[in-house]
Amino acid sequence: MSNGFQVQDRFGEGAQYIGGKLLPGTSGRHHDIVNPATGETVLRYELAGTEDVDAAVAAARAAFPGWSGATPGERSDAMHRFAAVLAEQADDFAYAESLQCGKPLKLSTEFDVPGTVDNAAFFAGAARHLEGKAAAEYDGDHTSYVRREAIGVVGSVAPWNYPLQMAAWKVLPAVAAGNTIVLKPAELTPLTSLMFAQAATEAGIPDGVINIVTGAGKDAGEHLVGHPDVVMTSFTGSTAVGKRVAEIATATVKRLHLELGGKAPFVVFDDADLEAAVHGAVAGSLINTGQDCTAATRAYVQRPLYDAFVHDVAALMETVRLGDPFDAATDLGPLISHAQRDRVAAFVERARGYARVVTGGEAPGGELADGAYYRPTLIADAAQDSEVVQSEIFGPVLVVLPFDTDDEGIALANDTPYGLAASAWTRDLYRANRATREIQAGCVWVNDHIPILSEMPHGGYKASGFGKDMSAYSFEEYTQVKHVMYDNTAVARKDWHRTIFGDR
Repeated sequence: MSNGFQVQDRFGEGAQYIGGKLLPGTSGRHHDIVNPATGETVLRYELAGTEDVDAAVAAARAAFPGWSGATPGERSDAMHRFAAVLAEQADDFAYAESLQCGKPLKLSTEFDVPGTVDNAAFFAGAARHLEGKAAAEYDGDHTSYVRREAIGVVGSVAPWNYPLQMAAWKVLPAVAAGNTIVLKPAELTPLTSLMFAQAATEAGIPDGVINIVTGAGKDAGEHLVGHPDVVMTSFTGSTAVGKRVAEIATATVKRLHLELGGKAPFVVFDDADLEAAVHGAVAGSLINTGQDCTAATRAYVQRPLYDAFVHDVAALMETVRLGDPFDAATDLGPLISHAQRDRVAAFVERARGYARVVTGGEAPGGELADGAYYRPTLIADAAQDSEVVQSEIFGPVLVVLPFDTDDEGIALANDTPYGLAASAWTRDLYRANRATREIQAGCVWVNDHIPILSEMPHGGYKASGFGKDMSAYSFEEYTQVKHVMYDNTAVARKDWHRTIFGDR
């Protein structure tokens, strides 16, 4: 299926967007964007090298005085126009996102693109709230107040699972606060990030405010994070890579925002609505083919409901339709690549030695054989300390374990290094309040799993990182606080001088 959007015509070999221009990379190395549903090459382009990163940072630095010096109202107006352009181009964005990621078009159309437009509208409003705090005479005749200011050039690194959404989460709060940015998307999925930057230019956001460099993490990514003119790094990705990012950023004392891995628990108490929990578990574990750091990956089910839950989840998973992402009947697309599919399959194969694979656990054949597809998989009866329970699989795999007491269920939910998201399923208000209070995660849903809102923060505890995306909390992270103090007397007083130096 094609909506008339031609990738080659739109990008050629240019996968860098620097100073308002689409440019080829200069690394001398090429990369293929592959449609994971078919294995066909969508676009071949030259990767960014360190020179491209330097050029993008220079463009962002040059644009910073003008953009940060604009009034909040002026930035807000430009970002409202940006939101409108994104909405006008929604079909192209949805098509390109599904083409490069393999996700069902209905997911791109109903979730990714509307969410991005909503984020843009939210931060357009937030731009008018870059405010300090009025204060009073805390020290005699002096008046103090606090200013919030933009911080400078931000260098961000985004993952491949939600390229458009992640571009929005990185770029929008930064530029709303008056910063300029260089974003490095994953080399697998740069198309919608480039389109996002182009849409900003069409909306009148000045050249150099938003720049995109598409290169490998080892060179372009590390060079961006370590660049001396980049004052803040925002990274979304695995915890292992996040540690490396932190190490590089620390060397130049950058501000750091990390949204890392997740292993979200899905806790079902014995008074829960079983049907609702079953549907929630299947949807929550299979969203984006399980390639979601907030996806439900560990279901803990209280013993009276355990057997029925396992049976019903397996039965529902078996009805999930794998297929062409552009077919409206498709529920589940492929994984991002054959390499990722093989990684997920290896987790499942190793689990057969210590747990029960209830359903799934294989790649489909037939007309889907060329794609990176893997069937929805349910694993039961694994030990809490086993690999499939403790490690992030990032695929359509749900592991189910029983528990007996409420204390045990909450303890098991907290028993991994991660703490990004979780959900609790119960009809009891006390249990719900206890779960939301005691589960160590940045977001805890009750009787639901996955929904996010532009107005609410997203970010983790523990090894899932620190800092928030979306919401006013995210906006404030891209600002710095300055204390300003005035002497209110007509003539500058010298009392404090005398106190320190005597009468001179």
